[in-house]
Amino acid sequence: MNKLQKQQIADKLQAWCERLGSQNAAANTLKNVSAATINQIVNRKWDLISDEMFRSVGARVGWTHDNSWVTVDTRDMKMLHHLLSDAQENSLVFAITGDAGTGKTHALRTYVQEHKGAYHIQCNEFWNRKFFLQEILTAIGRDSSGFTTGEMMYEITATLKKRDHPLLILDEADKLSDQVLYFFITIYNNLEDHCGIILIATDHLEKKVKRGRKLNKKGYNEIYSRIGRKFVELSGLNPADITAICVANGVQDAARVREVIEDSEMDLRRIKRKIHALRNAA
Repeated sequence: MNKLQKQQIADKLQAWCERLGSQNAAANTLKNVSAATINQIVNRKWDLISDEMFRSVGARVGWTHDNSWVTVDTRDMKMLHHLLSDAQENSLVFAITGDAGTGKTHALRTYVQEHKGAYHIQCNEFWNRKFFLQEILTAIGRDSSGFTTGEMMYEITATLKKRDHPLLILDEADKLSDQVLYFFITIYNNLEDHCGIILIATDHLEKKVKRGRKLNKKGYNEIYSRIGRKFVELSGLNPADITAICVANGVQDAARVREVIEDSEMDLRRIKRKIHALRNAA
C-alpha cells in the first residue's frame, strides 16, 4: 500500500475512534486488532504495520481502493437518513423495506460514519442467538469474551442506557431465524424510550412478519406491534437519481446517460458497472 492510502485509512480510523469514544472501544469493534495497533496507525507509526493489517482495518472503517466513485444523495438516501435521524433523536422504532440494489446498506454506513451513537449490524442467516448478541456488543465497542447469553443481553442494555441517543440498525433483518428475531422483542422491551431501533431489509421481512402473524407463530404479533404495525417502503431509484449519479461520476453525455438508465434495471450495482465500462471505453 502506498503512503496516501495509509493516510486515508488512518484518517478514517481516527474518526472511527472519536465516534466510539476511545481507542479501546474501537479495538473491540475491529476483530484481531489491538488498541496498541490502532494507536500506532492513528499516530502514523507505520513501520511495523503490515499492508494486510491496513487493509483489514480499512475494510472495517469504510475505506475502499476506489475513491473515485462519487456518492449521490438519491431520494431513498435522503429518506433513509431522515428516518434514521428521527429514530435516533426520539428513540423510535422503524421497519424499512426496499429492493436489493438501491443503495440501502451504503446509506446506512454513511449515516453511521457521520453520527456518534449509531451502530450498524449486518445480519446473516447462520447466526444463532449468542452470535447475534456478540455482534451487537462488538458494534457498540464492548468485549463479549466469556459472557453467557443472559450476561450479553444485560451488557447491551446497560451500555446503551448510558449513551446519549443511541441507535441500533439491524440490516438484512429478514435473514435472522425466528429464535434470533425474537431477541428484537427483548431488546425493545429493555431499551424502550432509551434507544432507537431500525429493522431494514427487502420486502421479504414484511412477508415474513405478516406470514408469522397469519400462522399465529410465537412472537410475531409482538414484533408487528413494536414496529408500529407498519413497514416503511423505500421508493427505489428513478431516472432522475440515475442521471445525477452519472453526472457526478463523469458520464454527462445525454445519450450515454440514457444508455445507463435503459441498462440499469434500477439497480445501483449494475449502474456502477455500466458507468465503469463507459469511462474505460472513453
